[in-house]
Amino acid sequence: MTKLSVNINKIATLRNARGDNFPDLINSAIDIINFGADGITVHPRPDERHIRYNDTIELGKIVKKEFNIEGNPNDRFMKLVTDVKPTQVTLVPDRIEAITSNSGWNTKENFSFLKEIIDELKSNSIRVSVFIDPNLEMIEYAKKLSADRIELFTGQYAKLFLKDRKNAIKPYIECSKLAKEINIGVNAGHDLNQENLKYFNNSLNNLLEVSIGHALICESIYEGIEKTIKSYLDILNNENSSF
Repeated sequence: MTKLSVNINKIATLRNARGDNFPDLINSAIDIINFGADGITVHPRPDERHIRYNDTIELGKIVKKEFNIEGNPNDRFMKLVTDVKPTQVTLVPDRIEAITSNSGWNTKENFSFLKEIIDELKSNSIRVSVFIDPNLEMIEYAKKLSADRIELFTGQYAKLFLKDRKNAIKPYIECSKLAKEINIGVNAGHDLNQENLKYFNNSLNNLLEVSIGHALICESIYEGIEKTIKSYLDILNNENSSF
């Protein structure tokens, strides 16, 4: 069964808009877990425009299921994650000025840098995932880096899904097959939603985890967060349904 990790950055963005603690981020995370989600994802950025570093520390105390921290491994980020020791750290090459993550690592060109980072994280008993585009060579180098998992950037898939889902999914199927052959785990995230998730999940037979935030929170405005989470879990659990 593919696990659902809910990215709560957008809840923090809403809280920060008014300067108060409403909605309460910690209580929101507790509710999301109680509603059935398998884990919580956060992506603290240097400007702390949504999740703050202190939020991450407090979440580390209360998230007893999967806790995934995403980010670019600068010195401050590395101190944060080695202090918190989440279940998983997902390394993302996001630029400081980026609105959202929009591309994966070149694991070949950044091999030496990433190797040092991954070794440090694993020495702290933290599972490591590397955010990459659906590119076979990048997966091969992620394996050489001793990463535990890759997270496939699904922005390309989501953009093409409505136009041509069969071609949209092809590179991801190829990547999942290679990952299975070389024994590296597969996560996925970015622009996945209730419309395109079932086809993606049913097309990859070794997908371990999806991280979904923006779409889930937006859909929750209309459906309510408990109902929305249950809808995602139904999609992920119903693997043998037609698509």
